[in-house]
Amino acid sequence: MGRNFFELLYCGNHFVRTNKFAAFYLNSMFYHSSKDAPSLQWYQNGFLKVKELTHLLGNVDEVNGRLVDIKSNSTFFDDDIERQMSTFKSLVREFVGSAIVQHKMKHVQASFITNAKHESFTPFSKATERDPMVVDSLTKVSNFLNVSAQQRKLVRLRVCPQVTQHRIWTGALKEVLNDFAVDLDFLSSQGLNNDILLGGQIVHSCLKFLTEIGVFSDTESSSWMKLSPSKMLASDPRKWEDVLVMFNDLIECCKKEVRLKFHVAKAEIMKEGLLHIRDVSVDNSVGYKEAQHQESLVRKKLSKMLGHSSRCIFTLLLYYLYGRVVDIEVDMRGGVYANGSDGKFCLFMGRILTSDSEKMVGRGVKQLDRALGIFKFVWEMAGMKGHLDLQGHMWCVGADSRVLRYRGNTYFVHGICL
Repeated sequence: MGRNFFELLYCGNHFVRTNKFAAFYLNSMFYHSSKDAPSLQWYQNGFLKVKELTHLLGNVDEVNGRLVDIKSNSTFFDDDIERQMSTFKSLVREFVGSAIVQHKMKHVQASFITNAKHESFTPFSKATERDPMVVDSLTKVSNFLNVSAQQRKLVRLRVCPQVTQHRIWTGALKEVLNDFAVDLDFLSSQGLNNDILLGGQIVHSCLKFLTEIGVFSDTESSSWMKLSPSKMLASDPRKWEDVLVMFNDLIECCKKEVRLKFHVAKAEIMKEGLLHIRDVSVDNSVGYKEAQHQESLVRKKLSKMLGHSSRCIFTLLLYYLYGRVVDIEVDMRGGVYANGSDGKFCLFMGRILTSDSEKMVGRGVKQLDRALGIFKFVWEMAGMKGHLDLQGHMWCVGADSRVLRYRGNTYFVHGICL
């Protein structure tokens, strides 16, 4: 059966490249009811489309909703390519769920994992496991791992004191603003726009503010070296409300620009923390101990007010763990399964790649590593019973099946070549 299916897909077919300006919407033949299995004709036409899109998107990656040219490692905007990428990933998800790919995955895992104990299980066999997911809150992670209400309180109590440290808080704000500045600069270079120019000025002012208050947070020097700034530089004591006002203005002047929607959303998230500390003073004219007291107030208020479901606390956690603030996306959400009867579990997630190049695979591994790492962190903070292994899967047309190891975790590369 498998041999006949293979020949049907390949024999007598040829690849035709469409004009790059042509629309890449799927023909109705590519769609099917979720209640019906796709026909062999669907797979035949779908595979040709996947090959075509793989060729066109070979140097393009999509990370956290942003298109990236992997040759220059720069982001760019293109509505047509976004639609092509969406079509490509939707088709690949269908192929991953097919019986022949599931059988091949099971064979590959058995070949590389000699001590596999749960032989009847194959990752991504359920349709829900192939759905995309944005990892953007502790609540979403806890729901995924079936963390109890009591354990969620424990997670919050353990996480908040770590991620609300003053250097983490200000560092995350700077990262949000620096990411914002990159695209504001790009848009400014495309032509003058008053809102974009104003947004750039606000970002610059916010970063200047955070740099000035950072003088007392430098842990590399002794306290006796941290002298108070000259009184000439200080007027009335400032408050965190000054930053809140700037964030409000930044959001207002940039919210209509679609290409800045991710930055605007992240600024809205950080506003939650700013609202809770708006009354805390930020006085550059005070000494070291007074400055430490101000920083302590920021930490206490954030720890007390930011709840388990807060996306602000999750953003701080991302910065704490990885030095980044963008939410993490996975192309296939995967799941958790019991790996034997000795208290071991395996968490698996997937990425869809447009190229089998070393650079593209490396990017996929790192993206999955960050996503899986968040879940492992929450698992441990919640005191979940059992050991959790991490497993990533990546798919690309024509790739050779292989297994990689990164930071002690296993990553499979699968070829889509029915």
